[in-house]
Amino acid sequence: MNTGSNTQHYHPAIKTFHWLVAVLVFAVWPLGFLLGMVKSGFHNDFFFWHASLGFTILWLMLARLCVRFLSDTPAKPSSMPGWLESAAHLNQWLLYLALITQPVIGFLLASAGSGQFVWFGVIPIPSPLGKAPTIAPTLAELHEFFAWVILVLVGLHICGALYHRVICRDDTLARMT
Repeated sequence: MNTGSNTQHYHPAIKTFHWLVAVLVFAVWPLGFLLGMVKSGFHNDFFFWHASLGFTILWLMLARLCVRFLSDTPAKPSSMPGWLESAAHLNQWLLYLALITQPVIGFLLASAGSGQFVWFGVIPIPSPLGKAPTIAPTLAELHEFFAWVILVLVGLHICGALYHRVICRDDTLARMT
């Protein structure tokens, strides 16, 4: 999978995972936010899609990391200041961490009451904790915290992409498209 050190674009699989996760995050985040506001008749539908798509993000992120470690990363623009490169790198890895941690917490939260989670209503995934209703409130708080962390990190990521596209007018964004 190594494409050489002079690669100008991310591996096609990384691009695919990036955009799939982006679409899912922009679907899952509002669904989760609305869970507390919807009437009880629709709550289960919102929860079903939020939890199933959220768990899908976990697997896409794990696959993305595998490809990421097995392929080269395009070089940053030479005009990019070191501090900005470090900030972008930190944001990227914090986003990876949050997008893996969040679905794990969500999975544990979803299965805390019943002892298992059923992915898309078809695949039962047993909880490593079993039934754990006493820790559900803590998991819910962590899940909400990471939702806001992801929102901030994604916002910074988008600002960085726009900065490169509009202000710097370099090809940073083209590496992922």
